[in-house]
Amino acid sequence: MKITVCELPNGTTAFEIAWSQLVEHVNQHNSEVVLLPEMPFSPWLAQTREVNTHLWEESVENHNKWIARLNELAPAIVISTRPITTGGIRNNFGYIWEPGIGMQNGHAKYYLPDEPGFWEATWYQRGDGKFSGIKTSKGKFGFLICTELWFNYHAREYGKQGIHFLVCPRATPNPTANKWIAGGRTAAVVSGAFCLSSNLSGMTPAGGDFAGVGWIIGPAEGKVLGLTSAKQPFLTIDVDRDEADQAKKTYPRYVLD
Repeated sequence: MKITVCELPNGTTAFEIAWSQLVEHVNQHNSEVVLLPEMPFSPWLAQTREVNTHLWEESVENHNKWIARLNELAPAIVISTRPITTGGIRNNFGYIWEPGIGMQNGHAKYYLPDEPGFWEATWYQRGDGKFSGIKTSKGKFGFLICTELWFNYHAREYGKQGIHFLVCPRATPNPTANKWIAGGRTAAVVSGAFCLSSNLSGMTPAGGDFAGVGWIIGPAEGKVLGLTSAKQPFLTIDVDRDEADQAKKTYPRYVLD
């Protein structure tokens, strides 16, 4: 199965160009699964502490417009997160879009940082804390949205649910890339699943910069199979999801709680 991860710039003009390049890459490589970064379709909102509800609703609208264009990546299924407002509650929701089927929601992001550049707990509310795998035609997926990667008992629980892919859409800054790769490797080992991550890149309007560095990590020993970079922002690797099934039968996955 051909998996594509990426890094995409946080900016309207640059994003439009990168999107066209991603579509071309996905078509050329016959990708079957494409993971996008966290809330990629509008400038990063949580860079400022002051909540602007107009910008939030604009981001919701922008994401809806771009999600309507996901068929440009078909026949691949597409995975990411998006802002949603329900009954006055703002959330950052994971989703999987599949051609001919539509969208399945994962969970709303539960673990929310609140610090300069990442005032997420200020901008939106946490979800209900339910982490459930999602079945698709390409296998079973589990979300750990960015900061959730550091709460590894969820990776283990996903492993017990039989997921093949642990997806981690991110919006993480420089110079923390190595720390996040280490977390991805650990989560792959704990879950016995391929760990996939895509991240934002480029500068924010507030002057910070995102790290990029998407990854595909193997399920058995947490081997890094490939990383994205500024020179190669798209990465496609052919993986065998049966490796995830086999990994769960070996140490440390089989050890009883």
